[in-house]
Amino acid sequence: MSVTIVLRHSTRYRYDRPVALGPHEIRLHPAPVCRAPVSGYVLAVRPERHTTHWYFDAASNPVARILFQDKAALLEIDVEFTAVLVPANPFDFFVEPEAERYPFRYGDTTLNDLSPFLALAESGERLRHWLTEFRASEKPEGKATIDLLVAINRRLKHDIVYVTRLEHGVQSCEETLKLGRGSCRDSGWLLVQILRHLGVAARFVSGYLIQLAGDAPDAPKEDSADLHAWAEAYLPGAGWIGFDPTSGLLAAEGHIPLARAATPALAAPVTGSVEPCRTQLEFSMSLRRLP
Repeated sequence: MSVTIVLRHSTRYRYDRPVALGPHEIRLHPAPVCRAPVSGYVLAVRPERHTTHWYFDAASNPVARILFQDKAALLEIDVEFTAVLVPANPFDFFVEPEAERYPFRYGDTTLNDLSPFLALAESGERLRHWLTEFRASEKPEGKATIDLLVAINRRLKHDIVYVTRLEHGVQSCEETLKLGRGSCRDSGWLLVQILRHLGVAARFVSGYLIQLAGDAPDAPKEDSADLHAWAEAYLPGAGWIGFDPTSGLLAAEGHIPLARAATPALAAPVTGSVEPCRTQLEFSMSLRRLP
């Protein structure tokens, strides 16, 4: 049974004085391709004296580029849209026969396009140790590819404790493995690097996670929505498949992607410059069901 929801997301940057705002890029528009049909999207930015230019970046993510005309002590970004959540089986896909078992090889026609998503950004000692232990325990060669990726995703859910982390940026894989904890974006980036080390093309995803209350034992007691991050792996015949290491599950209808990229920096919801000052960040998220 489908559920129609309205999501409202408000972000406030309060500065200690009026400051000059450089160009800002906002990636808070649901991606053109996602499981949940989205309509009625509205983006409101204040101060009001600004210009907005929409474009698609190199990864085909919709981006609003904002140019401000005046100094301001407050920057407000409000997003609202309607989405229809239709229950879906996240395993409803087929993999090409040559990729059903690990290891597999990407065809020459797609390899060039996938090269940014196969590039290794980190190869630290702890990451290499994790991979060595995983290979020894799981013996991945010859395993079903989907079973292997599911096992990796679940292993990270077990190894990395989820924490809410408000600090800017993403931890290195070494830091996340050393601490044994991290935010969703830290676990998502770690999964991306693990998959690439195993020869599987992977990209970082930022988006919204919508969770609806229900009667199931593991269902939340209240409807909720949060900014979230996860990873996607490219499988021949199936395309990009989402894996959420925070939950250990595949991405489903409640995962609404905003930006997909080879690195987290290219998928950040809001980027921009401001002259040196003290800044206070405030944000809120609300969700309501429509009849």
